[in-house]
Amino acid sequence: MRKFVAFTGYACNNRCGFCVHLNRRTLPPRTLREVAVALAAARRGGADYVEFVGGEVSIRRDFLDLLALARGLGFSRVAVATNGRLFARPGFARNAVEAGLTDAMVSLHGDTEELHDGLVDSPGAFKALLAGVAALQEAGVGRLSANTAVVRPNVPALASIARLLLSFGLRQAEFIFVDPTVGGAADDMDRWVPRLSEAAPAMRAALAAGRDAGTSEWCVRYVPLCLFRDWLGQVSELREARAFSGVAHWAPDFENPDVAGSRRESARVRPARCAGCRLEPQCEGLWKPYAERYGGAELEPVYG
Repeated sequence: MRKFVAFTGYACNNRCGFCVHLNRRTLPPRTLREVAVALAAARRGGADYVEFVGGEVSIRRDFLDLLALARGLGFSRVAVATNGRLFARPGFARNAVEAGLTDAMVSLHGDTEELHDGLVDSPGAFKALLAGVAALQEAGVGRLSANTAVVRPNVPALASIARLLLSFGLRQAEFIFVDPTVGGAADDMDRWVPRLSEAAPAMRAALAAGRDAGTSEWCVRYVPLCLFRDWLGQVSELREARAFSGVAHWAPDFENPDVAGSRRESARVRPARCAGCRLEPQCEGLWKPYAERYGGAELEPVYG
């Protein structure tokens, strides 16, 4: 299976201070015609999974047209990554499913209204997200999952966030260590980027909560493998390498036909401490800005 990720624009009805696209919000979005041309080319290239992302793609007036276009082109899976807010509107979730939506991934960054709304800088976002999740479930979307950006303020809440996800009945979730290469987290690393020595145990505890509830479909992303040596089956990059023969990104300001390869070579680094680790050949290492600031002393190489 080949995956095509379409960043149709960066406008959003939340304003997450850590967002990798925080400083791109004013860039013009791709038009429906441009999206149609790109999707058709992706299908000809063998892509059968499309994921629409933003910004927040659901705020586009042509959102339902995007979904219908993708299904009409023959994509077997049509996914959206979303903050979930608009799906709380009456009929919105059902209309999306009827238009062709098969997968929805909602972004939950806090276990309480205070934490989530504070992180996304949007009062009422938490309640709208919960209502959107319920509406998507009622509408019968094929796959419903969640993702959580792991940032300094929510590290102590990760276990509680995991319990909240379980209360929704979500069997798929992803905990994503924040990207400090560009955007909000790059602008203020002290505020947003936790130390791995603090974040990794909390992320492992979240995975354990899912495992204890009977799911192995909870994953972590953008982490050094040595800190998750007992959870390698739940590291997103390793799972993607098995599930997809390729992942391409397409956006208003860039196109990337080989996401995994370019990230490993241009955005990540394996410090000298990684030499001899048996996981190194598979591991992307650390974000370069993280390594430049903190070094690699927190890493725990696996020898033998």
